[in-house]
Amino acid sequence: MGYADGESSDPVAAMIRESSSPEVQRAFAEGVFDIDVEPLLGKVKAPTLVLHRRQTRYPIALAQQLASEIGDARLVLLEGASSIMALEDSAAVAQAIEEFLGEAEHTPATRELPEGMAVMIFADIVESTSLTEQLGDAAFREKARELDEGLRKIVYDTDGRPVEGKLLGDGVLSIFSSAKNAIDAALRFGEAADLVGLQLHLGIHAGDVIREEDNVFGGAVNIAARISSESEAGEVLVSQTVRDLARTSAGVKFDDRGERELKGVGEPVRLYAVKGAG
Repeated sequence: MGYADGESSDPVAAMIRESSSPEVQRAFAEGVFDIDVEPLLGKVKAPTLVLHRRQTRYPIALAQQLASEIGDARLVLLEGASSIMALEDSAAVAQAIEEFLGEAEHTPATRELPEGMAVMIFADIVESTSLTEQLGDAAFREKARELDEGLRKIVYDTDGRPVEGKLLGDGVLSIFSSAKNAIDAALRFGEAADLVGLQLHLGIHAGDVIREEDNVFGGAVNIAARISSESEAGEVLVSQTVRDLARTSAGVKFDDRGERELKGVGEPVRLYAVKGAG
């Protein structure tokens, strides 16, 4: 269980001996390892916090798999070797829980995605394939998940909504009702990526979307992804539509990058790079 010394573990052992029999305890231990909950993970609909200690005997990849198969899960990695959260650094555990619950307070009262006019950010990790080769799959995914946690918090802090049902490789799609908030979030996305040693391609567009459960569809979504692919590492590119919406409210400057032919888009789209405070 990860107890550091006998002084800590002896009272627990005594409690187990007094409250259970060897046969019951053995059956309990076997049941823990025999029960497979993986088929149930996709049915979990509530926002979920997954805690895992880096030095435990169980691999981080196991916690990553668990979190990835729950639709709205956040994985937090803590220092320590015990698989029982109460045994080590309970303050860090409490802080992780408080931050998770605090995020929920910033989540809109309805968790439904908008339908109709929306502003969207598409964020994609720069050179994810080569980074996976350099770092190894587990190390890269750990960095990516740490970044994902930071991006989710930023989205909720700026009154946005992450799109859980959008499967776009390493890309993350978020929806906002305000161009100003979307630009603020995208700039903070870049800072969050720097903190974990990654970089992002960032594209923002506005247009009509169609909602279907936890996903959104429409030409505007595709354009946001194409704009993201046009951006340099760490750069925030926006369409003329977004620039016009946020020109006087976002408090930033826009550098005209000219018209671009975007794959799958019939007409050229004029793009602007966000250049910080105006």
